Amino acid sequence: MPSRESWSGHRARRSVHNSRQEGRQQDLLLAALGMKLGSRKSAVTIWQPLKLFAYSQLTSLVRRATLKENEHIPKYEKIHNFKVHTFRGPHWCEYCANFMWGLIAQGVKCAGLNSEGLYRVSGFSDLIEDVKMAFDRDGEKADISVNMYEDINIITGALKLYFRDLPIPLITYDAYPKFIESAKTADPDEQLEILHEALKLLPPAHCETLRYLMAHLKRVTLHEKENLMSAENLGIVFGPTLMRAPELDAMAALNDIRYQRLVVEMLIKNEDILF
Repeated sequence: MPSRESWSGHRARRSVHNSRQEGRQQDLLLAALGMKLGSRKSAVTIWQPLKLFAYSQLTSLVRRATLKENEHIPKYEKIHNFKVHTFRGPHWCEYCANFMWGLIAQGVKCAGLNSEGLYRVSGFSDLIEDVKMAFDRDGEKADISVNMYEDINIITGALKLYFRDLPIPLITYDAYPKFIESAKTADPDEQLEILHEALKLLPPAHCETLRYLMAHLKRVTLHEKENLMSAENLGIVFGPTLMRAPELDAMAALNDIRYQRLVVEMLIKNEDILF
C-alpha cells in the first residue's frame, strides 16, 4: 500500500502535468488567433490556416444553433413571401444552412434572349470558372458585364454550374418525390394540384429562387423563334440541374430523368399560375 508521502508526490506531479497541458492549450489558442507568445514571434503566418478553420467552425456552430432554435417556429403557410427574401445578395438558407445566392447577383438579367441555343450551348469552361471565382471573391460586385465576357453562354454556364454545385438541390430531396409524382400524373388539372402541393414542401429561400428562375425562363421561351429554346428544351437542360434523385440507385435515377424534364417544363409553362 503506497505511503502518504508517495501519494502526495504523485498528486503534485499530476498537478504539474495538468498545468503544463493547460499552458500548451492556451499557447495553441493564442497562436491560432494570431497573437504573440511572450518573446516569440507572431504566429500569424504559421497558424493562419488553423485560424481560418477555427473561425469557420465557430461560425458553423453559431449558425446551426440558430437553425436549431428555429425548429420550433411554425412552418410557412404560404408558398412564398416576397417581403422576406429580396435575393440581391447572399442569404443563408434556413433549410440546408448553406449560402443561397441571389439570382440577380448570379447574373440572371434577361439580356441576350435572342441568342440561339441559350442555356443549351456551353460556354468556355475556363471562363465559367473565372466567373464562379469572381462571385466567390467579390459577391454581387463581380463584373459580368459584356466588356468582361462577350459570350452570353459563359454567364448562363456559370448559373447552371451554381445550381449543380448546391449541396442540397434547389428542388430539395424531401420535395423530390412529390414533384416526380406530378410528372407521372396524366390529368393536367391534377398535375397542377400536385405541383402546388409540392411547392409548399420547399423551404422559403428555395421556393423564391425557383420562382425567380421560372419567371426568367418563361421570358426565354417568349423568344423561342430566335433562340430556339422552348419550355421542353429548357426542361431537358434544367431538369437534372435543379433536382437530383435522393436514392443511390443509379438505374432509378436514370429512369427519373424524363420526369425531371417534365417537371421543369410544367413549371415554366404554368409559372403565372403556380407562383
